[in-house]
Amino acid sequence: MTATTDPIVAQIAAADTRRRLSFRVTFVLTWVVLLGAFIVWLLTLPENSVTGRKPFDPAFIIEKLPFLLAGVPMTIMVSVASIVLAVVLALLGALGRLSRSAIVYGAASLYVSVVRGTPLIVQILFVFWAVPQIIPELSRVPAPIMGVVALAFNYGAYMTEIFRAGIQAVPEGQREAALALGMSDRRIMSRIVLPQAVRIVTPAIGNEFIAMIKDSALVSWIGVQELLWRARIEGSANFRSLEMYLTAALIYWILTMVLSLAQDRLEKRMARGDR
Repeated sequence: MTATTDPIVAQIAAADTRRRLSFRVTFVLTWVVLLGAFIVWLLTLPENSVTGRKPFDPAFIIEKLPFLLAGVPMTIMVSVASIVLAVVLALLGALGRLSRSAIVYGAASLYVSVVRGTPLIVQILFVFWAVPQIIPELSRVPAPIMGVVALAFNYGAYMTEIFRAGIQAVPEGQREAALALGMSDRRIMSRIVLPQAVRIVTPAIGNEFIAMIKDSALVSWIGVQELLWRARIEGSANFRSLEMYLTAALIYWILTMVLSLAQDRLEKRMARGDR
C-alpha cells in the first residue's frame, strides 16, 4: 500500500510546490510591470508649458538623494524614542483602565478618549505651540523632544487597549495559584502577569512601530529635520516637489517593508518558542 500511495503523495506535493512557485513569480512580475509602467509614464511626461522643463527629472533625485537620506536617522530616532515612551504610557493607561479605583479608572479613560477623539497633527501642534504658553520653560525644549512627547502621548492611548487586552489574556488560574502561594497583588502583576502580557502584545507593538515610522513625518510641521522636512524644503526651493515627495514616499515604503519582514521573523521565532 505504501508503494502505491507514496508516488501519489509525491505528485501532490510537487504540484503544490509548482503552484506556490507560479503564484510567487506572478506576484513579483505584477509588481515589476506596474512599477515599471509608472516609471515609464513619469519619464515620458511632456514638458511643462509654463516652466519649459520636464515635470520629472531623475538626475535631480540622484543629486538630492544623500540630503534626503541624511534625514532617515532622525526619523528612526524619533520613532524609536516615541514608541518606547508610548509603551510606558500604554502600560500605565492599561493598569488604570483595569483599576478598581473610580478616580484612576476615570483618569485613564479620559486620557484614552481625548487622544482618540482628536487628530494627531492637532496634538503635535498643541504640544509644541500651546503648551509652552502655559509652561514658558518648555519653549526652550528642542523640537525633536516635543515631537517625541506628542507622538508617544498619542500612541500610548491607542496602545492602552492593546496592553489591557494582553493583561486580561493571561489565564486567571495563574493569578489564583499565585494568591494561594501568598503572593501580593503587586508581585503577581510584576512577576507573573506583566511578563506574559508583554510577550502577548509584542507583535502588536511591532505593528504600532511600523505605523509610527510613517506618522513621524508629521513632526516635520514643527521643524524637526527628518525625512519629510528635507523633502519639502528641497522640493519647494527648486520647484521639484514631485521628485522629492516621490522619493520620500519610496524611502518610507522601503523602511516599512524592512520592518515588516523583521516583524514577521520575530513572530515566527516567538511562535516556535511557544511550541
